[in-house]
Amino acid sequence: MKTMPLSALPHLTTAQMVEVDRLMIEDWGISLVMMMENAGRNLASLARRLLGGTVRAKDVIALCGAGNNGGGGMAAARHLHNWGANVRVILTGAPKKLKAVPAQQRQPLQKMGLFADDTDLGEADLLIDAMIGYGLQGAPRQPIAGWIVKANASGTPILALDAPTGLDTTMGVPSELCVRARATLTLALPKVGLVQPEARSCVGEMYLSDIGVPPELYAAPSLGLAVQSPFEEGMIVRLSH
Repeated sequence: MKTMPLSALPHLTTAQMVEVDRLMIEDWGISLVMMMENAGRNLASLARRLLGGTVRAKDVIALCGAGNNGGGGMAAARHLHNWGANVRVILTGAPKKLKAVPAQQRQPLQKMGLFADDTDLGEADLLIDAMIGYGLQGAPRQPIAGWIVKANASGTPILALDAPTGLDTTMGVPSELCVRARATLTLALPKVGLVQPEARSCVGEMYLSDIGVPPELYAAPSLGLAVQSPFEEGMIVRLSH
């Protein structure tokens, strides 16, 4: 896996990442389903790497929120199940609150019988934190706050999707309750908040995932960024300080 310094890439604020998503869907015709599938498959691939190169018979618990971050976690759970892992998925928000695309990701998991209402997080080989990504506003509320406490107390290594739940992706300030991840797979480009000194204890090792953003998109007037793709050797890059 390629390693590159964080300084070699632009860092996005939360507002800029929102604009990247908007441009992808509205201007480039690259759907949220496509982006979410890329994120989920890469998250599953990184999980496999963190588990020693195989997931067969490994116990993985995915904590998935009702938003798009949760949809990416559910996509990862599907791939991990298909690859032989023992996967349990906990939906940390009410099913009726699921956005359209995450609701679509939920359907195959229901057929697979992967959902659990509660389980001992300490029994897993790996936890996936896909509760809240860059959309966090204010401190996490219940029931997610409770799951953060359980995840951190479990002693199980945590892999976070895009950002640890509870971290402000622009300011880099962890909430009082913030997931403390062993590793974080952030999407498209590093987020400003993830590289701040205060965030390091929550972010852990940082990886970057290709979700299919054309380099030309970043040059749009609303962003004005010059980006050369870091993914010429693979869809995941390890980032170093």
